[in-house]
Amino acid sequence: MHEGPGEIIVEVACGWPDRQRVVSLRMPAGATAREAVLAAGLAAEFPDLDPAVAPLAVFGAEVVDSYKLRSGDRVDLLRPLLRDPRDARRELAARGKTIAARPADDDA
Repeated sequence: MHEGPGEIIVEVACGWPDRQRVVSLRMPAGATAREAVLAAGLAAEFPDLDPAVAPLAVFGAEVVDSYKLRSGDRVDLLRPLLRDPRDARRELAARGKTIAARPADDDA
């Protein structure tokens, strides 16, 4: 995909444990992170996520809706945490374990 005059190329990524999707988009220069997410049309594939209000990040750093995108940016839709990482660490510590030492299938 090549940029035309006044356009940028961006990606919108959404990932759940069981499925992931990355959509490449051609957007007008000056497009915002939220505009790109809405243009990506991921609502049907991720019905448990509201793209109009989900938190956003660009390359992993959280951004506001009005963040102006640059060509090559990847906007990530952030999914809600299933549990607070602090609570998971406390539960492991109470059992005498650490996150680094726990087996991959240990749900804390």
